[in-house]
Amino acid sequence: MSTFDKTILVTGGAGFIGSHVIRLFVNKYPHYKIVNGDALTYAGNLENLKDVEHQPNYAFAKVDITDEVAVKALFNHYHFDAVIHLAAESHVDRSILDPLAFVKTNVLGTAILLNACRKHWDGNHEGKLFYHVSTDEVYGSLGETGFFTEETPYDPHSPYSASKAASDHFVMAYHDTYGLPVVMSNCSNNYGSHHFPEKLIPLMINNIKNNKPLPVYGKGENVRDWLFVEDHARAIDVIFHKGRLGQSYNVGGFNEWKNIDLVHLLCNIMDKKLGRAAGESAKLITYVKDRAGHDLRYAIDATKLNKELGWSPSLQFEEGLEKTVEWYLNNEEWINHVTSGDYQNYYDVQYEKR
Repeated sequence: MSTFDKTILVTGGAGFIGSHVIRLFVNKYPHYKIVNGDALTYAGNLENLKDVEHQPNYAFAKVDITDEVAVKALFNHYHFDAVIHLAAESHVDRSILDPLAFVKTNVLGTAILLNACRKHWDGNHEGKLFYHVSTDEVYGSLGETGFFTEETPYDPHSPYSASKAASDHFVMAYHDTYGLPVVMSNCSNNYGSHHFPEKLIPLMINNIKNNKPLPVYGKGENVRDWLFVEDHARAIDVIFHKGRLGQSYNVGGFNEWKNIDLVHLLCNIMDKKLGRAAGESAKLITYVKDRAGHDLRYAIDATKLNKELGWSPSLQFEEGLEKTVEWYLNNEEWINHVTSGDYQNYYDVQYEKR
């Protein structure tokens, strides 16, 4: 018999958001067994979890969610009570270059996980849950006014958002068809520590530090709603424990910024941190050809999550951004390992050669 109240699979747990979710759950719930299932593709970094990897309620399993046989074996070994599904290809530019990789991971991988839950739980859904973590990009693009709500029709514009929209529909279809206990959340852009440096904020921090050009799409007019990643992890915690089955919840920071204004803010913070003259880093801004199918504006209305479950963001953006910049400046080894690819050797050293 297990000594744990629940055994939870977190897919994509070595990634940016997933590692923050695992850290929160491992530390907050010692009576839960948390299994990190990750294929360790380019964005999966086990160095993100050095601080919890030896905890007795944590385990790592290298698994590709598109491998049906491997997923079935993992379920047979751990007998999961719940899945928090974060594993996904998530970079829009990559989806434009290789859309089928996004279909495979985001659509097929999600369906394989859903099927594993359906078969393994075999109609016994007491205490069981499949929690699917998605994105606000499934809703498409907003004009200058209005917000995405849980009732907004889906209108994806990139291969990435189309693949996530399809996965969302599969989750709800399994709930409606098989009675699978599911919840879902759609979140705005996250920022914070341990973010793979091809994404906007860590890319800009790293390039400013190294005096490299700061590439800004088009005129930088695109607007995004930004949320501190630890606040997202707290939202996932509360939705996992209190969310109503069959419901989706929008998670947002009530915090809209034009890309160009965000880059200027980062330049100002970095100038102060690095002791540069005011305006020095902004000289690195370089405008580049706009991304194909680039949505103009995303903005999340998180009222449902706030009113039903009591969640709200904990940090003002400027405070969260300062904390983020400080983390990257204080963790040069992490950045160097990611940019050089050395982080991909960590699994071999820590797991394969034991």
